[in-house]
Amino acid sequence: MVEKQGIYKNIEEKNLKKLLHDLQSTTHLYTQTETIAYSISGRNIIGIMESGNANLVRFDYDGVRTIIDELAEGDIFSDMFVETISSELSVIATTKCKVTFIEYNELLKKCKSNENAIILLNNLFKNVTKKLIKRNERIELLTTRSIRNKLLSYFELQAKKNNSKSFNLRYTYTDLADYLAIDRSAMMRELKNLKDDKLITDINKKITINIK
Repeated sequence: MVEKQGIYKNIEEKNLKKLLHDLQSTTHLYTQTETIAYSISGRNIIGIMESGNANLVRFDYDGVRTIIDELAEGDIFSDMFVETISSELSVIATTKCKVTFIEYNELLKKCKSNENAIILLNNLFKNVTKKLIKRNERIELLTTRSIRNKLLSYFELQAKKNNSKSFNLRYTYTDLADYLAIDRSAMMRELKNLKDDKLITDINKKITINIK
């Protein structure tokens, strides 16, 4: 676990267990589609994804859903890392999940006398830096005007991350539409146009970009 999860990097397993115990952390298991956290604002609690995948979701007053972030093993979530206006943030499991919760204030207290707590805090900051890079990528996607260009930009970004022009689409089409903040029906029509124009190939949600 220590090697896989960057959030625990450079902390020996026995020291990690003691640190989490001292921080009064709690660990919970969740099933697919189960809400991991609801209305996370104002709590100063950090959730650590030990395994599985989840979405950080925002619902506005009209009940419209937008996926703010995709969470995977080793990721963290907290109200301290997001800003929303007149909306509720929830974390919803997309697969079976194991999540550990710690209080940020407790971690700060332990940093005064615990070297491993300092390491954990540094790892948290590194994780936040990665999140900022990912957030900037999403801002670029959202500011792209047309649905066609949003899809192509998203596919090109995934191809770059996978170092291949072919990759498996992790989102459902509904989730992808919510992530890109576009209408699902309009998105499906544009996907068909992209396939008809031979710009992409889509076989069982395995996308291949045909642009040279």
